[in-house]
Amino acid sequence: MPCCAILIILFIGPRFGILALGLFTSYFERPFDGLLLPILGFLFMPFTTLAYAWAINTNGEVSGLYLAVTALAALIDLGVVGGGASKRNKRD
Repeated sequence: MPCCAILIILFIGPRFGILALGLFTSYFERPFDGLLLPILGFLFMPFTTLAYAWAINTNGEVSGLYLAVTALAALIDLGVVGGGASKRNKRD
C-alpha cells in the first residue's frame, strides 16, 4: 500500500487506520505481542496506538522525537475525550 494512501486513511480516522493496518499488513506484529493492547488502543487511545507502532517500527524504541510524538498523540487522545465531556456538561 503506498505511503500516500496510508496517510489518507489515517486522516479519515485513526480507528479506520488501525483496522486497515491490522487487517492488511503486519504493522502491529513487532510493537505488540498479542491482540489485547491493539484492541484496547483501538477502543480508547487510537492516536497513541498508531504513534507507538510507528515509533517501534521506525526507530525500534520510543525515545527522543518518537517519544515527543507519542506523548503528543496521548494528549490528543485525552483532549478529544475530555473536550467532548466538557461540551456535554455546558449544554445542560
